[in-house]
Amino acid sequence: ADVNAEVPKVVVLIFSGKRKSGKDFVTALLQRRFGEDACELMRLSGPLKSQYAKEHGLDLERLLDSSEYKETYRLDMIKWGEERRNQDSGYFCHLATECPGALKPVWIITDARRKTDIQYFKNKYGTCAVSVRVEAQEEVRRERGWVFTSGVDDAESECDLDEGVDWDIVVTNNGEHSQLMEQLDELEDLVRQKQGKQ
Repeated sequence: ADVNAEVPKVVVLIFSGKRKSGKDFVTALLQRRFGEDACELMRLSGPLKSQYAKEHGLDLERLLDSSEYKETYRLDMIKWGEERRNQDSGYFCHLATECPGALKPVWIITDARRKTDIQYFKNKYGTCAVSVRVEAQEEVRRERGWVFTSGVDDAESECDLDEGVDWDIVVTNNGEHSQLMEQLDELEDLVRQKQGKQ
């Protein structure tokens, strides 16, 4: 490969939302629009879970899915992650982007949970970092299996982004297909504009 070839400008979409708001669903739809060869899903929880599994002798694959197994360890994993983050607020953000997929022109950070996560990408990528909040009504989240869990749903990892963030885009995901598609159209157009492809 030509080392002097121009690398396409990366656009970073930083997604956040409450549990069962449909972040994974929305980010997977968006990745399909751009194509897997051009868009990488990056989970900040991936390196966190990987390191946590290593240090605690756990099954990483089961920690990465949305199973009961993950829920069993969630509280301790949150506490452990906070300790790491207190030492270096951008630690997991940096680890998540150190992957082969970082060569793709669109990154989707699927699970920002703190203001420091958003600040890390905004500081590093400027106007090419777009914050996106996925919202769903509480009753819709309940229908998707959400049950309030003390120590999880009221923890910083779940609440830090509820206030004090000026979101670039808010996606409403209450199961209205046409509304969701319109919002994804707008988001896709915004990315293409930032890439200078419009």
